Amino acid sequence: MQTPVSTDIELTKYVAEFITRTTASDLSGALVELGRKSILDGLGLALSGSVSRTGELVRRHLEDLNLGAGAATVIGGGRKVAPRFAAFANGVGIHADDYDDTQLAVAKDRVYGLLTHPTAPALPAALAIAEQVKAPGRDFMLAYQLGVEVECKIAEAIAPRHYQTGFHATATCGTFAAAAAASKLLGFDVATTRRALSIAGSQSAGLRENFGTMTKPFHAGRASESGVAAAQFASYGWTAAPRILEAPRGFFSAAGGGYDPDAIHGKLGAPWTFVDPGVSIKPHPSGSLTHPGMTEMLRLIQANDIRADQVRHVRVGTNHNMPNALIHHRPKDELQAKFSMEFCMAILLLDRRAGLNEFTDAAVEREDIKAMIEKIDFVVDEVAEAAGYHLMTTIIDIDLVDGRRISGRADFGKGSPAMPMSYDDVAAKFHENAEFAGMNRHAAAEIVELVSKLETLASMDELTRRLVRIA
Repeated sequence: MQTPVSTDIELTKYVAEFITRTTASDLSGALVELGRKSILDGLGLALSGSVSRTGELVRRHLEDLNLGAGAATVIGGGRKVAPRFAAFANGVGIHADDYDDTQLAVAKDRVYGLLTHPTAPALPAALAIAEQVKAPGRDFMLAYQLGVEVECKIAEAIAPRHYQTGFHATATCGTFAAAAAASKLLGFDVATTRRALSIAGSQSAGLRENFGTMTKPFHAGRASESGVAAAQFASYGWTAAPRILEAPRGFFSAAGGGYDPDAIHGKLGAPWTFVDPGVSIKPHPSGSLTHPGMTEMLRLIQANDIRADQVRHVRVGTNHNMPNALIHHRPKDELQAKFSMEFCMAILLLDRRAGLNEFTDAAVEREDIKAMIEKIDFVVDEVAEAAGYHLMTTIIDIDLVDGRRISGRADFGKGSPAMPMSYDDVAAKFHENAEFAGMNRHAAAEIVELVSKLETLASMDELTRRLVRIA
C-alpha cells in the first residue's frame, strides 16, 4: 500500500542501523559471487567509458578544477584526485555507454520490471573511499553490497509516480547508495550515517528528459559524487534532518508522492536484491528495455538464417510504457540510438551483432540502417500490455519477401536472472571493453583474476593501480 505521508516507522534510522550493523560475515557466498560479476562489469565499463566523448570532457573538467593529487583513481587514465571527484568521473564512465547492470523490480506496478542501474553510483563511491582509507577487499565488497542494497530497496519502495513523471531513479536513489557505501567504509555510527543519508537526500536529482544525451551518465556520476560528499560533510559534524526518507517533506513524499513501507522496512538484506529478484548484466550497450527484443531477434535471425535482404516488414510490440523511454524512433546519433528500438532491431538484422563498435555515430548515418528502420514498426501490443509492466514483454513478427512470417516473444533478455551470464561471460565482456579502451589482454586478464578473489585482497590498491589504459 502506498503511504503519502510519514508513518510511525523511523525508516531512515532503520536504514542507518542496517548499514552500521551489517558485517562481511553476513554476506553469503552466492551474494559475493553475484557482486563480483557486477563489479567486474562496472570496472570494464569505466575503462571503455573513459575513451568516450564524455570521458574526454570529464578529464577536461577535472583539469579546470586544478585539483592536484588525491587518494582516489580515475579509471582509464591513472590520475588520482579527491574521492568525490574520482567517484564522479568513474560513475560517468560506467554509465557512459548505457551498458551497465540494471535492478529488477518486485512489485508489478514498478514500470518495466526494472528500476535503477545499481552499480554505477555504488561502485565508484565504494572504490574511492576504499582507496582513501586503505580498505581491504573484504571491506570494499561489504560497502559496495550495502550501497546497492540500500539503493535498490529505496527504488522499490518509492511510488511509481517518481519514475513515470520524469525522475531518473539511478540519479536519485543512487545518491543514497553512494552515501551508504562511503559511510560504511568511514566507520560511521548510526547517528552519523543517518545524517549522511539526509545530506544525500537533499542532493538527489536527475530527470529522464535527458535520456539519449550526455547528461544521463552525468546523473550517475553526480549521484556517486553527491553521496561521497554527503558522507564527508557528515564526518565534519554537518547537521541534517533525522527522517529524510519518510517525513512528509522528505524524499519519498516530495519525489514520489508516497511510498510502500512494506517494500523497505524489514526488507534490507531479507532477501538481498542481488539474490532476489536479481540484477541484470547487459549484453548490449543500449537501454535495458531493448534487450528482450534484441535477445529474441538475434535468436530468430540465427535459427532461421534471416538475411537483411529477405526482410519486408518487422513489427515489434511491447506494453505502452516502453515507448515512453525508447523515444528515438529515427535516431540522429549514437546516444539516441541506445534508446531506439528500431535501431537496435535494424543493426542486428544487418550486422548480427550489437556491441560498442555498432553503437556509433557512423552506424547511425549508414544508409542501409536508415532503410531498415523504415521497415520496422514499434507499437503497443495487447498481449504485451496484458502481461504486466513488471515484465519487458516484447513480441516480434518478421514478414519476409517470400511471404513467410517468423515470430517470437521474450519477457526478459540475456543477462537477466532468468538467462544469467556466468563470471566467464562477464569476463569476456570485460575483455571487449578493456580492449576498446586500449588495454592489452594480459593486463585485462590480471584484473579479471583479481576481481575473482576480490574479498581476499589486502588492499584495493592491488586492483586500482591496474585500472589504467595500457597499449
